[in-house]
Amino acid sequence: MISVVIPAYNEEKRIKRSLEALSHQTIPRDEYEIIVVDGGSHDKTYDIAEDYADMVFVQESERVAGARNDGFLRARSNLVATTDADSIVAPDWVEHAVRSLSDPRVVLSFGPVTPIEKNDINKRYALLFNGLIKFGAHSKLYYYTLGCNTAFRKDALLKAGMYRIMDAGDDLEIAVRMRKMGKVKFAPDMKVGFDFRRYHEFGFWNTLYEWYYIVLQGGISDKYSYTRREYHDDVIMQEK
Repeated sequence: MISVVIPAYNEEKRIKRSLEALSHQTIPRDEYEIIVVDGGSHDKTYDIAEDYADMVFVQESERVAGARNDGFLRARSNLVATTDADSIVAPDWVEHAVRSLSDPRVVLSFGPVTPIEKNDINKRYALLFNGLIKFGAHSKLYYYTLGCNTAFRKDALLKAGMYRIMDAGDDLEIAVRMRKMGKVKFAPDMKVGFDFRRYHEFGFWNTLYEWYYIVLQGGISDKYSYTRREYHDDVIMQEK
């Protein structure tokens, strides 16, 4: 029914929980495909992924966007979705992803995020993210299609050229081209737990600054990189 593509790089501490959530969905496991595209990890990410995924391979293209594209090209289904190795999808996420594309006119669907660790600061972050997502969807001024929670009709995605190889902004830029292929739909029932560790470790405003800096540079930057960024769990703030 659908192929789910997950890019991963040095995620041995988190990818198991992500893949376990994907493996226990409201639809039978044999009705969807899990593809993990490893970015050349030097930990146990690849080995863990092999225990859960239908396909695991080392990416051939550059950056996270390239990893997603590599997975799409190998997907066996005409419906494809993508999430992140540190995200946790809801138990009915795959079902709602498929349902959101039931209208053949819809070529891209996307949903909101919820915080994995439900402390006050994460709830505020999620409120901000979802506010931006919903405002864009209802106003149709833009579509905030986060890479952790997006589904596509594969033939339209290939025709549009898939993700642009960028350090940041690729998950918003793709929606601009997909709008020319058909309808873009906000699916509120497609819920994904989001890991806010980047914002904790590097600071919320600093992370936003980095993101906008990269986007203003045309999406490519030697100064900042999210693709190969290392995180240190012992310094991540855990606000109760």
